[in-house]
Amino acid sequence: MGLTSAIFMASAVATSSNFVLKPQLAAFHVQTQDDTDEEACELVNGVELSIGEGSDSVAAYLLTAVKNNNGIGILLLSDIFGFEESSTRDFAYRIACNGYKYVDYLLNCQIGSIKGLRVRCKMGSVLLPDLFNGDPWQKDRPMSSFDPWLATHTQTAIKNITTSIKWMVDEFFAAGSSKKFGVIGFCFGGGKVIDVLSNDNNDYFALGVSFYGTRIQPSVAAKIKVPVLYITGDEDPLCSVQVLEEIDRDNVGGSKVVVFKGRGHGFVHRPASAEDDQDAEEAFTIMRNWLHNGLVVEKK
Repeated sequence: MGLTSAIFMASAVATSSNFVLKPQLAAFHVQTQDDTDEEACELVNGVELSIGEGSDSVAAYLLTAVKNNNGIGILLLSDIFGFEESSTRDFAYRIACNGYKYVDYLLNCQIGSIKGLRVRCKMGSVLLPDLFNGDPWQKDRPMSSFDPWLATHTQTAIKNITTSIKWMVDEFFAAGSSKKFGVIGFCFGGGKVIDVLSNDNNDYFALGVSFYGTRIQPSVAAKIKVPVLYITGDEDPLCSVQVLEEIDRDNVGGSKVVVFKGRGHGFVHRPASAEDDQDAEEAFTIMRNWLHNGLVVEKK
């Protein structure tokens, strides 16, 4: 079992969670005093795990914020390229270590340690399981083999997600945590967020975040009882804006939809341009506020 650690620091910008086409360059920055505050960095431990037993065991990566950990658990579901892909692991680190500096007027998320215009919100642990038993999709494979691969590996992913949820319930509840979980996914994993929440009969999850989820069915989303944040781009051929608009019209579980103008598939966790990178930072801020307001803030 290998153990690694990393320190991350980032800044994010203000945004709105309403259903809108987010224009490029819509974000704005505000300089705060003492912009090099050392507390903006948080230590995160990462450890490789094998969860479950026997043939049902699942490889996973667990990332835990060492400092200011609030005990919250997040299940992160990868895209088809798997849990070892560097951009997915980097994103998991950013979630686990959520002690960033940011300014947010529109959502008024001014909770925590405030210095000038600075607001800092904490997160806890992120479980990133191997959905495909060591056989993720490879870019050099012929596309003619994709549908057969997806058909067999979807069933594997469903089984491994179920094992991962059971492990989280056992481990977190055994540690005395009474808080519900969050679930986040990209692409294939973003679609599975909807399946997980629609079948959450034990109410383990308080919310979800689906980044450009594929194969989402409004009829399945209609079964969800908790809020889901949907984020996509209006040039994404794999995540239909029309489908998300239908979900938004029904306001399923208090869900929100944010569409970024000019962005394509994968722009948040795998930005391919400076414009992608800027909108990816804004999307991260929207997600972070969603998680904070839904998992950290005490409900009255």
